[in-house]
Formats: sequence, structure tokens, C-alpha cells
Amino acid sequence: MIIFDAHCDTITKIMELNSNLYSNNCHIDILRLKKAGNCVQTFAAFIAPIYSPAYAMKRAMQIIDRFYSELEIYKDDIMLCCNYNDIETALSQGKIAAMLSIEGGEALQGDLGALRNFYRLGVRSVCLTWNYRNEIADGVKDEETGGGLTPFGRQLVAEMNRLGMLVDLSHISQRGFWDVMATTSKPVIVSHSNARKICSHPRNLYDDQILAVAKNGGVIGINFYPEFLNDEGKAFVKDIIKHIEHIVSLAGPDHIGIGADFDGIEKTPEDIKGIENISIVFEEMAKLNYSDEIIRKFASENFLRLVKDME
Repeated sequence: MIIFDAHCDTITKIMELNSNLYSNNCHIDILRLKKAGNCVQTFAAFIAPIYSPAYAMKRAMQIIDRFYSELEIYKDDIMLCCNYNDIETALSQGKIAAMLSIEGGEALQGDLGALRNFYRLGVRSVCLTWNYRNEIADGVKDEETGGGLTPFGRQLVAEMNRLGMLVDLSHISQRGFWDVMATTSKPVIVSHSNARKICSHPRNLYDDQILAVAKNGGVIGINFYPEFLNDEGKAFVKDIIKHIEHIVSLAGPDHIGIGADFDGIEKTPEDIKGIENISIVFEEMAKLNYSDEIIRKFASENFLRLVKDME
């Protein structure tokens, strides 16, 4: 079985810790990814607010440069993948299939040319906002103003559709979410967000948003952060399952996947320490009589479908 995780912040984390991607004390490293099985891992270039707006693009370039450096050092174990054929090649060679995303569209600094250059560097998805307002839209922490997509944001969505990049709606305001859904001609992702009906955190999706993603053909990645899993702040695999069950009950099994947010979260569920424990989720689904077909869709096939359709 292939495992596809749509979001982690591991590159930023190893930069902070002066560590490396092969073996570390983070949630993800190459050794544990390879032990987990056939893995497709999306690595995000996260633009922290301290770098915005003046140094957002520079920060993105620094993170992407470190990503490339790690891939060069460990090229026998991991490979940059820009499309579905690359993923097949990497996995057939026993390598981790690494995809690249940007978390925080402020990295573009309002320039479609920057988007195209990031695409040339291998970026295949952009999380339009983090929690705050940028040139594209309002983030979830600024949504009380009612701001949605800006004129540049609409141009950006159209250009991402044209290029074959996944528009990521985690962190965006509700108005921004609905503006994108009215603008995009391609399926979107919500790479690391959960169901607000199960946990009331503002980063989670309302039921009508979940249904809209399903109608659009998109995929939602379940986030493993306890604060997004329940209202108690301490979580277990059973809490992940509750979000899976709710989303599947609304949208069916074709619109859900994994977006664990490893190394971007301060804590994990009590029974999941990192990528090495990811199989526990599949085992729990099997105990609840989820079919192998549905488990495979959740583990990777839904996100892989979108990658395949990007071309």
C-alpha cells in the first residue's frame, strides 16, 4: 500500500534544529519513511509571519534550497516528484517520492511570475494563505473582516489551474474558501484540516464546505494536531477516526486523505509519535470493517488521483 501525506513542515524543522532529513528527532525522517512503506511525502515551505511581507519570497527560496540540498545528499533514498510518472519512478526504485508545496501565498509577493518560477522549481501546490491576510485572500484569523479573494487572488487561482498546480484551502477564511470554489475550474485540496462538527476549532471545515470540496472533486487531508481533533487538547487515534467517519458519511470515501501536519504541530495524538506510527490509523479502520479499497483511498489513492489529473 502506498502512503501519501499531503503536508509536513519537516524542512523548516531541520533548519531550526540544524539537523538533517535522513535521521533526526522530528516527526519525519528518511529512515522512518522508508520503514513505513511506499511513501509519497509533500514537504511544505512554510512562510512564518515574521518574514512577511518583505522577506517572504526570500524565505521560501531558502527553504526550497535546503530541500534540494537534502535531496542531493540523500539522492539514493529520496526523489523530487513533479508529476504522477515521477512518483511511479521513485517508488519503483525503492525511493521516497517527495513533492514540494508552499504554505503561505505571501511567498509570491503578488506576482504571477513568481508563481511560474516556483512551478519551475518543482512546487506543485500552494496553500493560498496561512492564518493571516496576504495579497491573495484573508486567512482564518482575519476572517471577521469578511475578506475573500482579491483580484490578484482570482488571477492566481486561474493561473494555478492553467499550470496544473493544486490550490490548497487550508488556513483560508470562509469567504476566501467560497470565492475559490466559485473561481476554480479544477479540484482543490484542503491539505491539513478537519471537520468542525467534530471539533469546533476555526481551522476546521463546516459541513457545507466538506460537501463543496466533494462536489468539486477535491480531497481533504486529516490533520493529526490534537487541537484540531477534539476540544480537549489531548487526542488518540480514535479521534482521527471520528473525523474520517464524519467526512466519509457526508462526502463518501473519495474525498479524504492524510495531511498529518507533522513537524508543524507541537504535539501529536498520544499513540502516534511520528510517521513510524501511521499504520495504526489503517489498522484501526480495518477493525471498524472499512474495506481495503476505502483504506487505500484514504492512505493515498485520492490524493494520487489529483496528482495524476494535474497533467
